[in-house]
Amino acid sequence: MKRALAASALLAACAVLAHAAVPTDCWALRKHGHGAEAQACFDGLTRSDDAYFRAEGFWGLEEWEQANQQFRLAADPANSKALYKVRWGMLLHERFNNADADGLFKEALEKDPSNALAYLGLAMVSMDGFDGHAEEYAAKAIALDPKLAEAHELMAEIALTNDDRDTAVAEADKAIALESDALDAMAIHAAVELIDDRSPDAWFAKIQAVNPGYGEGYALVADQLELHYRYEDAVTYYRKAIEANPRLWPAHSGLGVDLMRLGKEDEPYQELELAYNNGYRDAATVNSLRLLDSYKNYETFRDSETILKLNKSEAALLLPYMQTELHTIIATYSKKYQMTLPGPVQVEVYPNHEDFAVRTTGMPGLGALGVTFGEVVAMDSPSARKPGDFNWGATLWHEMSHVFILTATNHRVPRWFTEGLAVHEEGERSPEWRNRATPEVLAAIRDKKLLPVEKLDRGFVYPQYPSQVIVSYFEAGSICDYIQEKWDAGKLLDMAHSYAHLATTAQAIEQNLGLKPEQFDQEYLAWINGKYGTEAANFDAWREKLKALVAADEHKDFATVLQQGPSVLAMYPQYVDDANVYELIADGDRAQGDKKAEMQILTAYEHQGGQSPDVLKRLAALEEGAGQDAEAIGTLERINYVYPVKDDDLHRRLGDLLYAEKQYDRAIGEYNALVDCSPVDKAGAQFDLAQAYFAAGQKDKAEDSVLAALETAPDYRPAQKLLLELQGPPAKSN
Repeated sequence: MKRALAASALLAACAVLAHAAVPTDCWALRKHGHGAEAQACFDGLTRSDDAYFRAEGFWGLEEWEQANQQFRLAADPANSKALYKVRWGMLLHERFNNADADGLFKEALEKDPSNALAYLGLAMVSMDGFDGHAEEYAAKAIALDPKLAEAHELMAEIALTNDDRDTAVAEADKAIALESDALDAMAIHAAVELIDDRSPDAWFAKIQAVNPGYGEGYALVADQLELHYRYEDAVTYYRKAIEANPRLWPAHSGLGVDLMRLGKEDEPYQELELAYNNGYRDAATVNSLRLLDSYKNYETFRDSETILKLNKSEAALLLPYMQTELHTIIATYSKKYQMTLPGPVQVEVYPNHEDFAVRTTGMPGLGALGVTFGEVVAMDSPSARKPGDFNWGATLWHEMSHVFILTATNHRVPRWFTEGLAVHEEGERSPEWRNRATPEVLAAIRDKKLLPVEKLDRGFVYPQYPSQVIVSYFEAGSICDYIQEKWDAGKLLDMAHSYAHLATTAQAIEQNLGLKPEQFDQEYLAWINGKYGTEAANFDAWREKLKALVAADEHKDFATVLQQGPSVLAMYPQYVDDANVYELIADGDRAQGDKKAEMQILTAYEHQGGQSPDVLKRLAALEEGAGQDAEAIGTLERINYVYPVKDDDLHRRLGDLLYAEKQYDRAIGEYNALVDCSPVDKAGAQFDLAQAYFAAGQKDKAEDSVLAALETAPDYRPAQKLLLELQGPPAKSN
């Protein structure tokens, strides 16, 4: 059979070359693996009198700039075909310029509103950006041209990214029914088989019968495996793609990026550089190479359980906090999830958010603060964000939950469950880190936009409205909260075990909770409406009242703030972000000189999860002034989970309080952090550290620190006095 197909294809190729070829002939030759014939065909097009034909010819020869110039010539006349702009847009999409490609597709639709290929192009651009419109555009393309197999292939790819495997298979079958050589549809089938832990060999055999060198099929499978957390498997299939077609530069880039996600450095650099040097210079390739080059600015710290990669500029400061927290997390989750990780976890911490973003290129839901690739975690440093925007402790507990659950399920887990469980675990670590209903969430509850649990994955991948990713995190987390509250925490672990045995979400819910998904959705929605329904219904009224309260505060009308603030606060007590009622009432209390009331309202803010460093410092000062030193210590330690960098005032105040409470070891930690912040008073910081070491009985370290203080300020008398005390009286001579 294979010989017959090959002979038929060869005859077709000869027929093409025997007459004047058109672009579709050349692309068909390439699709069927006739590389030399396709090359000759494209070369012939470059000598055509038709600018459009020349453009397609240069494109096929990978002479991108000349192709771009010829498309410009072809599309320039006012009466040029819409097809020319569509194909030009496809070229630009392929060459990493989605912004201009999007514009060309829309210009084509102005010429021809019923152009199905233009909608297909818009769907491809949208899919790259995970912006939620890809399915809509692809459906429009199919409505305009039901026989457009490529649109069905794209619909299949979108569905599988959403983990809707049944739809993916159905759309792939439609493509194959329309075109027997729909290779990407066959690759989707192969990906589904792999995701379901079945053999994909039959589908790869079908692909090879059409084109043995179709590496793009393996690369498509690798991409889907990556989106389903199967990073090691993705590496395998990128390698297969390169084996099938060594010149498939996107696969070299994909392999490099995926190897980086697994914590490798040398091979990723080789693969990415190979792609780059051969003209494949998309953002992922270029930025990943830059990031690898920047690793010389990082230090790596290893112990038996952890590998921490920290920027040299803040490594000394962050290491004690993060390493200690990591060990606490590993011990907690090992006991809770009843498992031991197979090896150390690597955590990379980036002070430049753009560097972190490079690590997540091509992944959905990118408002993220951290991301997990198996046993490798990449996350923002506190210094990458505005103070108060980011709790590194909560993020680390979140990402480490992924590490354990991905390992426990052998990476066979839907996105909604692993994200929801991680959000739930933040709240288990601290009630102040719990899943809060933000304004976007209340609006979604009010407008009934929460998704059925079986469809929840799509809210993370292809959001239908701007805030849906945020809403989906909340919904997934609150579903896990609900399961623990109604049943028990063990049910969450039982569901993870069901996923490990390849259960679907419907099966996992039925097996462990005894409910059909539809019934579960009804009961969950009743629960969520019981918790937040009133707040959601009154959301618009609360927003207007808050605006009035902010205006009163700005006009120093504190009487109005104190009179109306409590009722506004009661409408939505979880709101602790900008212009929150807690701070407004505290301003009124301060204006009235009522420190006790000010401290009470700011304590409520703290326990509700408020994390502005300035507000927490304000509370700590009030607590310290009221003689509540233990409470002040707790408040300042909360800031260490939010913004411990570049804050010598925080570490000095906390160190002084701990020292006064004779908690010398903890004081040493804060004074060390103070020294690492490079304060203006370096000598004073070293002296404080020396005193703490001395009080803890660590005289050698105390002497080192006091000498460092004197090196900075030789005449610093307190340091001179402490040095004499450390060295003791001189020995008496005989």
